[in-house]
Amino acid sequence: MALELIERADAVIEGFRPGVMERLGLGPDICFAHNPRLVYGRMTGWGQTGPLAQSAAHDINYIAISGALDAIGRRGAAPTPPLNLVGDYSAAIYLAFGMVSAILSSRETGQGQVVDASIAEAAAHLMTHAFGMAAAGLSSGERGTNLLDGGVPYYDSYLCKDGKYVSIGAIEGKFFNELLTRIGFDPKTFPPQRDASRHDEMRQAFACKFLEKSRDEWCLIHEGSDSCFAPVLSVTEAAEHQQYAARAFFREIDGIVQPGPVPAFSLTVPQTPSPPQTDPYANAAEALGGWLPADRIKQFYRSA
Repeated sequence: MALELIERADAVIEGFRPGVMERLGLGPDICFAHNPRLVYGRMTGWGQTGPLAQSAAHDINYIAISGALDAIGRRGAAPTPPLNLVGDYSAAIYLAFGMVSAILSSRETGQGQVVDASIAEAAAHLMTHAFGMAAAGLSSGERGTNLLDGGVPYYDSYLCKDGKYVSIGAIEGKFFNELLTRIGFDPKTFPPQRDASRHDEMRQAFACKFLEKSRDEWCLIHEGSDSCFAPVLSVTEAAEHQQYAARAFFREIDGIVQPGPVPAFSLTVPQTPSPPQTDPYANAAEALGGWLPADRIKQFYRSA
């Protein structure tokens, strides 16, 4: 059944440990023999080869060897796991981009290929900027002490009067001055932005100032400004934010509020998935329409 589908497919994606698909008789060589233009996507944690290729691990382990985990966290504290966004999810995007690129190539040349995506390598690639900063001597090498990791007071989050948080990212001078003016400081008398010797003083000033009002009060003050300010929202709150609402980004499907697809296309409009069918073969028949006749789909279900 699988090889029948592969013969007519543009691409195959598998996420087993290296060698599993070969043992199942569905490795790249066999698949290419049935379909030379096939694009064969492989997702693993460590990659198809190397001393760790067969070892079990999770996102935190993959980003640990990439340098990403070590760079995230407060100064003097343990590294902070950034959910599984840096490893798992970024690797999926890399694989998707690789698959599309290889499919375009296959359609032009008639020759398929293997796309090998490693979570550990995807995380390291995301750290290219950090490697460059380190090579140029522009990074301290200690987390929580640099421009984008909470090491400066004007790129951080602060507690408000109501126990909620806001974020500021006023790196550029004109945005920094806008921030100061909006929250009630005089840019002419406030500590100079780039004077690292006064950053502790600046951070304390920001911390005390933001405690004077609630998060939503600060939102009203900064609305429409260039102060590089945004509230820190929960998942529930994010779905209700006015920016997303204006673009109708979040949607409800089967009672579940969820983000819409990204990116948005001007011509290709995504369709809402069809509700589950009572017929156990209906969804499969729809998904495999044009590939296999209905009787072959039912035969597959019976054999499974």
